[in-house]
Amino acid sequence: MKKVLVAAALAFLGSMTAANADVVWTNWTSGTADPVNGAATGTLGGIGVSYAGEMQCLNCFASNWSPASTWEGGPVNSAPPDNSGIQLFGGSPPVTDTLTFNSPVTNPVLAIVSLGQGGVNASFDFTPLTFTLLGGGPSSTWHGQPLTSTGDVVFGTEGNGLVLFTGTFSSISWTNPTYENYYAFTVGSVSGVPEPATWAMMILGFLGVGFMAYRRKGKPALRLV
Repeated sequence: MKKVLVAAALAFLGSMTAANADVVWTNWTSGTADPVNGAATGTLGGIGVSYAGEMQCLNCFASNWSPASTWEGGPVNSAPPDNSGIQLFGGSPPVTDTLTFNSPVTNPVLAIVSLGQGGVNASFDFTPLTFTLLGGGPSSTWHGQPLTSTGDVVFGTEGNGLVLFTGTFSSISWTNPTYENYYAFTVGSVSGVPEPATWAMMILGFLGVGFMAYRRKGKPALRLV
């Protein structure tokens, strides 16, 4: 019985791991360019997405998200589609840029391309949000390297990669305090990635089921006299 339970648990965890590699990117459908009061709208799966802040242009560059491996890592298994995303210059005083989701989004991920250049270390300041950097490497167009981070700030000198926020979010805000012409981003969502507390509860549940099965097996049957 215990072997069956262990096998079932491993199969379930394996299926959850396989489900991790499923990312949906935003389909940006409209926008208004403005260095301070830009705006864009789109859909992320069935969820509406709106953006407010600096926007130099929307979906105005092609073939930036290649090779795909540059924007794959951890649970993210595909790069954003070409000719998609929001172009930024950044600068001081920094504008607060905000993504808002019509419904809460689990594990949102930002794909960033061409952040900074030689001699200019541009950044995304997500304070106070914490994140995980994934992927990275040279792009086909601008080459570059993986993003780096210090605290809640992501840096790049022609940096490419992914910023994953673990949890459920209704909005994400940041600033880009350094001017550089230009860098860009888009947002996606990673489904099927249990949070650490969920993994812990799942494991405890399996252990509890196994323990109960063990107790039942070891308990002598009642005999009727």
